[in-house]
Amino acid sequence: MHLTSKCVVIGLMLAVAGIAAAQSEPSSAAYDESLAKSVGADERGMRSFVLVILKTGPNKMPAGPERDEMFRGHFANMKRLSDAGKLVQAGPLDGVDGWRGLYVFAVADIEEARSLVATDPVVAKGEMIPELHRYYGTAALMMIPGLHAKVSMRPI
Repeated sequence: MHLTSKCVVIGLMLAVAGIAAAQSEPSSAAYDESLAKSVGADERGMRSFVLVILKTGPNKMPAGPERDEMFRGHFANMKRLSDAGKLVQAGPLDGVDGWRGLYVFAVADIEEARSLVATDPVVAKGEMIPELHRYYGTAALMMIPGLHAKVSMRPI
């Protein structure tokens, strides 16, 4: 491709990106103050969370009834925390480098998240260990549990 052609392609890509950005910029007409308050949003539509990475722990439980029970408790605990409005996002990771799963907690600080994650049977038994980090992200994450219920035919 010639330099002129590359410039035209890059120019077109930037123009499309600019149009997309302009269309996605929030307008004051789109702002919903009531919704923003209900999800704890600041003026940017953001809020503080605690991100937890669950890593492989020192006590791998062998396959069998006890492991099955531990994971039933793991899923029940996640549901309980979600129903309480504390856990807004959770899911498994690919296991690379021992990273097994993640939680996003809508709590005030890391210590509160630490006490909540300690209630998880996979953590209590040492199957997984938590790594906790402060996270500042879109307050719209607070809407995920309700939206998930609308798209899930078979809840966990």
